[in-house]
Amino acid sequence: MAAAGIVVIFDFDKTIIDCDSDNWVVDELGATELFNQLLPTMPWNSLMVRLWFLVFHVDRMMKELHSQGIRIEDIATVLKRSPIHPRIIEAIKSAHALGCDLKIVSDANTFFIETILEHHGLKECFSEINTNPGFVDEQGRLRIFPHHDFTKSSHGCQHSSCPPNMCKGIVIERIQASLSMEDQKKTIIYLGDGLGDFCPTLKLGDGDYVMPRKGFPVWDLICNKRKLVNAEICEWSDGEEFENVLFHLISRIISIDRKNTSAKMGQLYSVDCKLETMPLPVATGHEAFPQALSVLH
Repeated sequence: MAAAGIVVIFDFDKTIIDCDSDNWVVDELGATELFNQLLPTMPWNSLMVRLWFLVFHVDRMMKELHSQGIRIEDIATVLKRSPIHPRIIEAIKSAHALGCDLKIVSDANTFFIETILEHHGLKECFSEINTNPGFVDEQGRLRIFPHHDFTKSSHGCQHSSCPPNMCKGIVIERIQASLSMEDQKKTIIYLGDGLGDFCPTLKLGDGDYVMPRKGFPVWDLICNKRKLVNAEICEWSDGEEFENVLFHLISRIISIDRKNTSAKMGQLYSVDCKLETMPLPVATGHEAFPQALSVLH
């Protein structure tokens, strides 16, 4: 397929959906007060708890909600109305249709992610979802466990931006090792917004691309540590730019591959990588593609 040499790796919260899924569930179920009541019982100081509670101790929160009569169906209903830009939905479907290999690396959990993706008809677009395990037990209670159980051992990454339960950089290295065993060279596009998306950004090489969400923590880190990033940086701010920038990059990569391999894609993609030559949804509201991020050293 046209984009078979492209691997697009997405964060989930505040990247695919426009909120933090854990916070969304707590707030929409009216459990914010309960959350605050549980804070003193957590093993870290309040700042650390607020950063990581909804990663590792969300399991405790789900237990409390279950005991108060909140059913798994109630949680699913809330998840299905989490905000997601329609252009992001279409961008994911179009990238999949072109042949891109789509993956998720997220600090949310499998139940939240799969429920939302299924609701929007997106689950089958992804070949791989790397996140904290979540499942419904025999009592109908949602159980959440960390991707890496840091109470037993450290994942070994020394970056302060990586939470203890998941180093996305380690996940990216595993994906890269798997891709290196394939015959066709792969190009990675990574999209994210949070602090935890900085470590995987550092794992990307020349010829790869990172799409940080402008004004969010990973964008700030990249701006401050630009010399550490080898991948080309292309920022985005909202769902419209998400789609525009992503397909600009897909078009560019395919065009480069076409010139290098003489692939028969001339009737679909122009050599200068302009989006109007692609049979994809036409973007509105932006006359030009956002440019690669330029940061003063």
